[in-house]
Amino acid sequence: MPLLVNIRHLETHSLELKGELAAAELEIDSRDEMIRAVRPLKYDLSVEKLPGSILVQGRLRLTLDCRCVRCLEAFEYKLEMQGPICHLELQGDEKAEVVNDCVDLTPCLREDILLEFPRHPVCKPGCRGLAGGRVDRTKSAGAAGKAEAVASAWNELNKLRF
Repeated sequence: MPLLVNIRHLETHSLELKGELAAAELEIDSRDEMIRAVRPLKYDLSVEKLPGSILVQGRLRLTLDCRCVRCLEAFEYKLEMQGPICHLELQGDEKAEVVNDCVDLTPCLREDILLEFPRHPVCKPGCRGLAGGRVDRTKSAGAAGKAEAVASAWNELNKLRF
């Protein structure tokens, strides 16, 4: 269920919203196989009505399942946002859609979350990538079974001089 706010309730006082929003409700399709949002978004928000707009402030927390772009190891990336989250216009060309006196905060939250995604997720700052830039493959040669190191495509690209 999307995160809906009745603007009529906001006319008398601000609202405090706290809870979780399922990842499916966020409809985040990062189109990046290195970043997946499958866990629920945790929110603690204050919503108030200003003249002609709605201000959403508070805290958002979302744990992303990522793969390091250097070593391809899986890791968790904790995304946390605090402060002003979004500002929704109720008038003008860019006004938020109001249905039965309710405004859906989900698209605004989704946009702000996507802007906070890591561009190139790395498991740790000092990650050195795949070991030595080589891929080791074991080849069995009869009963001996010797390990043979095969140069990766990256080594060939490193030889190029620009």
